Amino acid sequence: MSEEQDLSLRNIRLNKLKYFQEKGVNPYPHIFKPSSSSLSLKEAFKNLPNGEESSAVVKVAGRIRAMRNSGMFIDIDDGDGKIQIYTDIHSQTPSKQMLKLLDIGDIIGVEGTIKRTKRGELSVVARETTMLSKSLLPLPEKWHGLKDKEACYRQRYLDIIVNPSSKDVLLKRSRAVHAIREVMSEEKFIEVETPILHPIKSGANARPFTTKYNALDAEFYLRIASELYLKRLIVGGIPRVFEIAKTFRNEGIDASHLPEFTMLDLYQSYADYNDMMKLSEKLLRQTALAATGSLVLPWNKKQIDLSESFKKLPIVQAVSDELNCDFMTVYEDSEAVRVAKSQGIQLKGDESWGKVIEEVFNQRIEERIIQPTFVMDIPRDISPLAKEHRVSSRLSERFMLFVGGMEFGEAYSELSNPLDQRARFEEQVAHSNDPEAQQMDEDFLTALEHGMPPTGGMGIGIDRLAMMLTDSPAIRDVLTFPTLKIAHKAPRLKIDNQNQR
Repeated sequence: MSEEQDLSLRNIRLNKLKYFQEKGVNPYPHIFKPSSSSLSLKEAFKNLPNGEESSAVVKVAGRIRAMRNSGMFIDIDDGDGKIQIYTDIHSQTPSKQMLKLLDIGDIIGVEGTIKRTKRGELSVVARETTMLSKSLLPLPEKWHGLKDKEACYRQRYLDIIVNPSSKDVLLKRSRAVHAIREVMSEEKFIEVETPILHPIKSGANARPFTTKYNALDAEFYLRIASELYLKRLIVGGIPRVFEIAKTFRNEGIDASHLPEFTMLDLYQSYADYNDMMKLSEKLLRQTALAATGSLVLPWNKKQIDLSESFKKLPIVQAVSDELNCDFMTVYEDSEAVRVAKSQGIQLKGDESWGKVIEEVFNQRIEERIIQPTFVMDIPRDISPLAKEHRVSSRLSERFMLFVGGMEFGEAYSELSNPLDQRARFEEQVAHSNDPEAQQMDEDFLTALEHGMPPTGGMGIGIDRLAMMLTDSPAIRDVLTFPTLKIAHKAPRLKIDNQNQR
């Protein structure tokens, strides 16, 4: 449809709006209180026979989604579902007079009795109809495929109106987050909030967003992790803390990555990464049951089974098997690079032993891990915040949780030795040319020197969890308003001519 036709439709609706105003009727009233929802009516009158009408008077409200038979039948959506409105078009009631002013997309309130039509459709017989919000723009036609995907993201409000599956995704995500908080409460964790603006980049290796704090005349960074602040609370004597935190990393965008995302971060005193494995299994199972009612989930044409104990896969063993070389017997960084390159692994050539292990895993193994798996015992030289492994000093007590070929989160036996932590930070600073390297956090080191008990810590990506729970292929599908390239012009939406008045 052309812009001229768009403008014509809007002008027709503006004329209807003007008519309301000329009659002294406010088409955007202050309040209307429905007495019932579509769901409650269907439950309350489920035994009403076909063709029968109840004397009960109800008030409902919602957005017009369809009009049939010259407005005799109107479907409205009240957020819980659809309810049909019946208007006697042969009468001279105010409701009939209102019909010629209604359009698809208008929000109306209706007062009337309940009737079940001869065909079995529960309906509200309109006695009085009130315009609650006159829609000036028509709704888009049914969305189809990737052609309208950008419009879905940019105008999420329309996506939710016309696409029930998009609304269902948001509802499942909400139920999952609620379930996380319930598990945390059961496990005696308390929820806290930590700063989003940080004076240094710390808590994870990532490229930060920078900003200027005018009141302090200083450069600050948007949070790349809430880890170090939460561990300060562990030092302070709060034994179990968690935060559901917006996190920002100035990096790439693809189907599983966005620079702005949501993380569950939690820390538990007198625990280690083994305890975090048990807790992560409980969290994933509880969220799956809350969101879907099942522990077996379809995702990307595969079946994810959360009912069994999650697999455990030592990363060095996996890499050694993949390249047919025992990497625990490789000690020199250069030798690790040589072996990996000889097997076709793409490397710059200056990687450490641990970084080589990580790259082999990323390039060859991770996408094949479909069922929930703890990829564990990560090399120490790429784990600056995890405790050294109890068996091998080259490894750390750290795991990454993978499901469906994607990392969902990671956990550590948290490093509590302040001298070891300082040495690792200094090693990071020595690689200051790396834009992702953490900075020295002296305040955190001071906190550690006051003593932190043995602690297990874990972070789980809420967005990726929502992807699995909703069988969504892209992370943007599970966000209410995902960040996109700035559009100089809103994407054009195809308009359905049917029922547009």
